Amino acid sequence: MISLPIEQILPDLLAAVHAGEDIILEAPPGAGKTTMVPLALLRSAALAPGKIIVLEPRRIAARTAAHRMAGLLDERVGETVGYRMRLESVVGRQTRIEVVTEGVLARMLQDDPSLEGVSAVLFDEYHERSLDADLALALTLKGRELFRTDQPLRLIVMSATLDTAGVSTLLPAARLLRTEGRSFPVDVIYGQAANPRERIADRMVQAITRVCRENPQSSVLAFLPGQGEIRRVADALPAIEGADVLELYGNLTLEQQTRAIAPPAAGRRKVVLATNIAETSLTIEGVDVVVDSGLAREPVFDPGTAMTRLETRRISKASSVQRMGRAGRLRPGKCYRLWSQSQQDQLATHGTPEILAADLAPLAMQLFAWGIKEPSELDWIDTPPAGAWRQARELLRGLEAIDDAGGLTETGLAMASMPVHPRLAHMLIRSVAVGQADAACELAAFLSDRDPFPDDPDVMHRLDILRGNKACPSRQQGWRRRTLELAGQFRRRLDALRQVERMAVRLGPEEAVGFLLACAYPDRIARRRHSGGYQLANGRSANFASSHRLSKHRWLAVAEVGGARGKRGDMIRTAAPLETAMFDTLLAGLKQSAIICDWDKQSGRFIAEQRETIGELVLASSRLDSVPIEARTSMLVDYIRSAGLGVLPMNDDVRNWQARVQLARQRTDLPDVSDEALLADLANWLEPYLVSVERLDDLKRLDVARMLADRLSFEQARALDRLAPVAIEVPSGSRIKIDYSVSPPKLAVKLQEMFGCDDAPAVLEGALPLQVHLLSPAGRPLQVTQDLAHFWRNGYGAVQKEMKGRYPKHPWPDDPTTAVPTRHTRHRGG
Repeated sequence: MISLPIEQILPDLLAAVHAGEDIILEAPPGAGKTTMVPLALLRSAALAPGKIIVLEPRRIAARTAAHRMAGLLDERVGETVGYRMRLESVVGRQTRIEVVTEGVLARMLQDDPSLEGVSAVLFDEYHERSLDADLALALTLKGRELFRTDQPLRLIVMSATLDTAGVSTLLPAARLLRTEGRSFPVDVIYGQAANPRERIADRMVQAITRVCRENPQSSVLAFLPGQGEIRRVADALPAIEGADVLELYGNLTLEQQTRAIAPPAAGRRKVVLATNIAETSLTIEGVDVVVDSGLAREPVFDPGTAMTRLETRRISKASSVQRMGRAGRLRPGKCYRLWSQSQQDQLATHGTPEILAADLAPLAMQLFAWGIKEPSELDWIDTPPAGAWRQARELLRGLEAIDDAGGLTETGLAMASMPVHPRLAHMLIRSVAVGQADAACELAAFLSDRDPFPDDPDVMHRLDILRGNKACPSRQQGWRRRTLELAGQFRRRLDALRQVERMAVRLGPEEAVGFLLACAYPDRIARRRHSGGYQLANGRSANFASSHRLSKHRWLAVAEVGGARGKRGDMIRTAAPLETAMFDTLLAGLKQSAIICDWDKQSGRFIAEQRETIGELVLASSRLDSVPIEARTSMLVDYIRSAGLGVLPMNDDVRNWQARVQLARQRTDLPDVSDEALLADLANWLEPYLVSVERLDDLKRLDVARMLADRLSFEQARALDRLAPVAIEVPSGSRIKIDYSVSPPKLAVKLQEMFGCDDAPAVLEGALPLQVHLLSPAGRPLQVTQDLAHFWRNGYGAVQKEMKGRYPKHPWPDDPTTAVPTRHTRHRGG
């Protein structure tokens, strides 16, 4: 047997397991970690007799790893080593190593958070940072903390190019192990910067043709961004002597994928056209040349529209290294990159973790099923974004899965048991009541996978093929078989639920499909515009890519849309007609009734209308004779919050009061009365006073000073007057108002009224001296100071000399520190 690099660190790995430690293992492709580590763990007495779960990101990787390990044990799969994935499970009573896909582990954790009977969980290829892997790791850590204090559960996180610092934050006590890979040198050949007008498929056809001519004995692995480009390249690629052209992407059957990774037939070579499914985990037998487009298609979720768009993006440096390494797994190889060296230097170091750009509704469904209300209750490398989390909560509430407190409803409990996106789970649950479970299962099955018919938006076309009403193209036979198997799984899950009350409703085939899609995608119900195209309930615009018979229908239930981020219009990819009569029956729960308030600029008065809506779509509206108080006050609050407090009579006295309170908050418990805080709390302090406001001009007559003063309790008002009084008595006996709009607060007083005073008056119980503005008899500033004693000694003389002749009726004594303070002239005395 060929020795693998991973074998050098297996003794350290087993020692760490025996010591009860978690492990972070970094090993490049070809090191043997996927197969050799689980087999080594079988020999650890610390893990016996529990199971070892190996998590793989893809079905083909899971199946291949299980077969390889079983072969090394000279056994069949299903004995010591087995695997489980969607639609396929090969395990037995003696199975100790289970290789599972990420969705399967998430379901295991849902069924048994403690993972009883499991001794170790291995997260393979964790650097891919899929949403399911991040969720599974977070839930495994939480389950271990709650349920496995007496029964240890070892965690091993394995990867080729791992952000070890990030994983170490979750597993701070883990032992870090590293090993070199088994690889051969790869010669990298760069191309020129791409012409943005040239299609990537055309460039790849030219590059693959040239590469095969330059390397006549080599098998080639070509990385393309997606299934569409693979098919275009496969169709356009000229015949290559002695070569078989094979495709490799996630939508193929396992048999087709296996044929692509198997060694080429004797005397033949192969050209494998692949997505990034071939980037890690798999060894593509026979390949020693890679042609890399440098692109990948990634799902990016937009919380604002609740839509996930597939975007073609540049790969990261880490991905480019992974792809290059495919050429050096078996012998020295070559990697042709369709970009320049300078572009390589500009690539991001790592790709964006899926959790930062994904639809979080499935994750939220899992967390709520665990009783977890917020992501902060778990430990993550990257915390789920707040915007996407809020949108996920709103969606689940709209699908009747959770209540306002975040607890699962009865419908939510049923949805959580379905291994599918919450949208489709809701559709499945609703289908039972109307006797359309079979149709819903078929819809859920093909909507869970990539669409093999992107050029036809009619959902019925796919259903007719699944049902045998139309012939299935040979290329989609695998899709049809897999989709029907999955539909059968969903049907069995539905049958296992408790009996759902049936409704006395009969729906035609096309009518049923529209209803079911509306249950899954209520925000994508669409109405045709008079000007053409459709408006979706989420406010977006959409249209068909080309003329289609569905466009004759005024209302559609849209399942999938596509388009570019930032553009208002979307393309309808799959849809079905929708009968509007259902808005009063089966879909009545989607309707919302609201009073919409606005103001007429000409009259300056408020107007209102009653509207029935589904999302942004207005079904009906009627003008109201009078505007309800609640609607009017609510709109005024929104208006003031948007326009700012300047639309209210915020005079100098109000502003001074605000400043007094903000200053006094340094010493006592007073509310925040800054503009930001007041705007955020308008509903509490202002809304009760808006009942009498019928025109916008009425806002200027509000007594804002009294409203704000009423926010303070008697004790708080007393504390405010003590710490930051409105006015202060000066030596002359006058009470002078303090200006708190500046810092420090300002006291503007005539110079003669401060005779005999060495210390500046202060607020905050003497802690903050006021900024004293000493004024001339005409009220003009003569001096600004917080140190009166210094002014009397050093500055007063110059002021006396200048002012004495100008204001002879006012006292200008030679020694102001002993003079009697006065607010009068010398003729008045004092």
